[in-house]
Amino acid sequence: MTYVPITPFRGTVNALVLAREHLAGRAKTLPRADKWEVLRELGVAGPKLGVSDRQLTVLQALLSFHPEVELGGSGDRPVVFPSNASICERLNGMACSTMRRHLAGLVQAGLIIRRDSPNGKRYSSRSGGAFGFDLSPLALRFAEICAVAEDVRAERDRLKRLRQTVSLMRRDLAALAAYGADTQPDLGIWDAFSDLAILTARDLRRRLDEDDLGRLECVLNDALDKARSVFEAEDMITKDAENEQHHHNSKTDISVLEPSCGRVPDETDPTLDDTSKPATREDAQPNIPLALVLSVCAEIAVYSDRPIRHWHDLVRAADMVRPMMGIQPSAWGEAVKAMGPEQAAVTVAAMLERFDQIKSPGGYLRHLARQAMAGKFSCAPMVMALTRREAA
Repeated sequence: MTYVPITPFRGTVNALVLAREHLAGRAKTLPRADKWEVLRELGVAGPKLGVSDRQLTVLQALLSFHPEVELGGSGDRPVVFPSNASICERLNGMACSTMRRHLAGLVQAGLIIRRDSPNGKRYSSRSGGAFGFDLSPLALRFAEICAVAEDVRAERDRLKRLRQTVSLMRRDLAALAAYGADTQPDLGIWDAFSDLAILTARDLRRRLDEDDLGRLECVLNDALDKARSVFEAEDMITKDAENEQHHHNSKTDISVLEPSCGRVPDETDPTLDDTSKPATREDAQPNIPLALVLSVCAEIAVYSDRPIRHWHDLVRAADMVRPMMGIQPSAWGEAVKAMGPEQAAVTVAAMLERFDQIKSPGGYLRHLARQAMAGKFSCAPMVMALTRREAA
């Protein structure tokens, strides 16, 4: 047979059929293509080419009727001519109507061409001609199929990396929110950050596209920047507090604090020159008696290596007990700077009485230090509250 038909039996011609026929007619020789490699690449590129997995299953059955592993490479076109019954048998008993529908989909997708005989039968003639399904489009479009498959793989890789990035950002935000709530409970942003991390984890359970993941990445990135800015500011405060604490922990620490606990030196005292007058914090001294503090906050005396008779003894005991309470030097230094050493010591002693009720002693002390810096805190109400609790 010298004439190659272009119309299917009892079928119609459309622009797509003519375009595929034109593509196949232009090629004098077909490029070589491994039929199973073509099938594997179609498994990746199929959704982009409008081919379903069921249609690929039918195509696999058709390829199994082709005796050679390679498509093309010779002048003869790779045409297979199995009957409908034979195809359904290799498809493990798929219904014939379903199989025909999937064959039509493969033709519409331009992966095969129907070469029907005058009566619609499929067979091979002795003259060398064959009526059936022409597989040459698979060889002709192999390069195109491979390119589409590579694009799909690249898109999947981008999506996977973006999803991993969002997951890691969500984990970091949740950890920073927990740490911030523990160390800086007075800030209200941590609950919002924690909620965002929870909602992101819920979203990641679904299959998100690249646009959705990109929006999540932007939101998380903004939240992380805000959290980092808070901690960077905290680091600057901590460095200042550590420098202040280092000064108070020097050998002159007790001698500097003692005058502020007892008599305030007279600035007109001729025994003191301008360089020897101690710096006092009279306005920061507790406005309650030391004896009352020790009677209500008796627990701190247990941790002191000597009797507490003066304010500086209480300051020393508080500085000794605060590491056992989990209060960092920076938090203690911030409290001393904001409240004065005596009020800071009374505050720590009062916190020790309620230690089992305080989730984060260090964060709580920082919060009180900020209140004191704003002039909104005094240790006297804490002690009086403990007095009322004992009376109850």
